[in-house]
Amino acid sequence: MSVTSVSSPSDSMQSLQAVLFDMDGTLVETEELWGEAMAALAGQLGGVFSAAAREQTVGTSMQVAMGVLYADLGVERSEEERRVDAGWVEEQTAVLMTSRGMPWRPGARDLLVAVRDAGLATALVTTTPRRIATLVIDQITGDLGGSPFDLTVCGDEVPARKPDPAPYLQAMRSLGVDPAGSVVIEDSQVGVTAGLASGATVLGVPSLQSLEPCPGLTLRSSLVDLTVAALRRLVDERDLAPTTS
Repeated sequence: MSVTSVSSPSDSMQSLQAVLFDMDGTLVETEELWGEAMAALAGQLGGVFSAAAREQTVGTSMQVAMGVLYADLGVERSEEERRVDAGWVEEQTAVLMTSRGMPWRPGARDLLVAVRDAGLATALVTTTPRRIATLVIDQITGDLGGSPFDLTVCGDEVPARKPDPAPYLQAMRSLGVDPAGSVVIEDSQVGVTAGLASGATVLGVPSLQSLEPCPGLTLRSSLVDLTVAALRRLVDERDLAPTTS
């Protein structure tokens, strides 16, 4: 008799192995700061960064974001100018993070604590480069009295960035977990795309960018009152129907 043909409550409790979190806009209110820095750069270049273009940059790499900004402004920049511009935006964002603070997204702190208390593997997987992400990681660690993450993966430490699944696959390999037993929590379309392509169950909690329902994606308005039991159900009941909760 095949043991996989019979499901029990204890089996269900073991199906969820890991929760992998995006950072900006998912755990902390920092996505707006990136937009403010890019808008400031647009002003230096003699233009105004449109709201529609800004939405397209949510969750993307600096290379993609800069391309969107330049197209929106109708300006041409050399490769060296692009490099300098990207570095300026990163530094300005870091200044804003330090001066403005990085508040938790609603429900994010409680969920992180609950996931850790449940003994699940955790990872932070962000497109933000390590030197900037460290500001957020240090704040989260200090607030919780220790790091809630078994692993942190940053945008400058992966062979390809979101929407490529490489960052999430790298994290899962390092954690020694199966994508089928993992939940990815994201706020952007590129992040959702990366999570789905990795084979994980994906929970989308949009902040500055709307997310369209699609197979394998569960949408939720916030992380408030989200429980580990609910995350387990997402894995156990995963199917091809898009859902909203």
